[in-house]
Amino acid sequence: MDFDLNDEQQMFRRIVREFCESELKPHAHDIDENGALHWPAIRKMRDLGLLSMQVPEAYGGAELDTLSASIAVEELGRVCGSTALSISAHNGLGLGPIVRWGSPEQKARFIPTLTDGEHLGALALTEPQAGSDLLNGAKTYAVRDGDAWVVNGNKAWITNPKYAPVIVVLLRTDRDAGSRGFSMMLVETDRPGLTIHPPEKKMGLKGSPTQMLTFENVRVPLDNLLGPEGDGFKQTMQTLDSGRISIGALSVGLAQGAFEEMVRYAKDRHAFGEPIANKQAIQWMIANAAVEIEAARTLVYKAAWTKDAGRDFTKIASIAKLKASEVAEKVCHDAIQIHGSYGYSREYPVERMYRDQRLMTIGEGTSEIQRMVIARKVLAGE
Repeated sequence: MDFDLNDEQQMFRRIVREFCESELKPHAHDIDENGALHWPAIRKMRDLGLLSMQVPEAYGGAELDTLSASIAVEELGRVCGSTALSISAHNGLGLGPIVRWGSPEQKARFIPTLTDGEHLGALALTEPQAGSDLLNGAKTYAVRDGDAWVVNGNKAWITNPKYAPVIVVLLRTDRDAGSRGFSMMLVETDRPGLTIHPPEKKMGLKGSPTQMLTFENVRVPLDNLLGPEGDGFKQTMQTLDSGRISIGALSVGLAQGAFEEMVRYAKDRHAFGEPIANKQAIQWMIANAAVEIEAARTLVYKAAWTKDAGRDFTKIASIAKLKASEVAEKVCHDAIQIHGSYGYSREYPVERMYRDQRLMTIGEGTSEIQRMVIARKVLAGE
């Protein structure tokens, strides 16, 4: 489990786990039932560095390595998928592009508000007709008009916009330039013409808001461009590579949480005169889960380590995300199976975990997209 973690990383895991056990786990059921994050816990995350995980210390951040950030997301996912998803998206998708490509002025302007414990960051990529195929399907665009960009279009399935003071938005700034026609832009959510629609009604992860955005002649200052004009598609691909590590970590956390519940229940539940944990069929499900979680965690940590080492991590990030998300689905399935009828009840956490994990093989690129990425890298000899 420790993957040769150093003392600081092991201590960080213990601190985050203790926090999750005391501040999040008791509220996970209500978060799902009420469809709202537990903000008292999120405010406390500020002092733990969980709201600024990879923000440089110069901007008040924790400046964690990717492995430590993955550990944190895993621990959050172990107790509450909704909170884990919103915090993962906030750090990797909302803050990540600003940290990586923002100007000193943009960082000084936006990072303090995004990490104050009252807000969360967001990234808007997906559109109603453009999920996996952003290059050909994304239509939302911005045109120059004097001292501003004017933005029109729609974004869909965006995490955290209701809590975001500013959203990183992928836009076409040159509709005839192919992949070089995209740019990232910082759009404040109080700008006239931007509509944040009500949260979607989802199968799982109900506490993490997912919303559609509509841009109608939204004027954005020219200096809100994030990085060079025309680099947006490249920035997006790099952001998604990093995001896949985080979703992999979240998947491992969901699987670990379900695994712990299945083991606990198997020991407590008696049938035919003994605990069902004594039955071979149950033991095989537990053994398979233990093996698969260990394999998934090792791949996620390897992906994080590869990124921290400054190496190309595109392939290993896709491998880790693919394996971990599919492991989460199988482990959560078997956890319900071991619980029997009780696993189908909302009174037991495995029911929630099963619904929460279902997004993992879809978000940040479906399993099918991950297989395409992996195959192309393999066939290219990488």
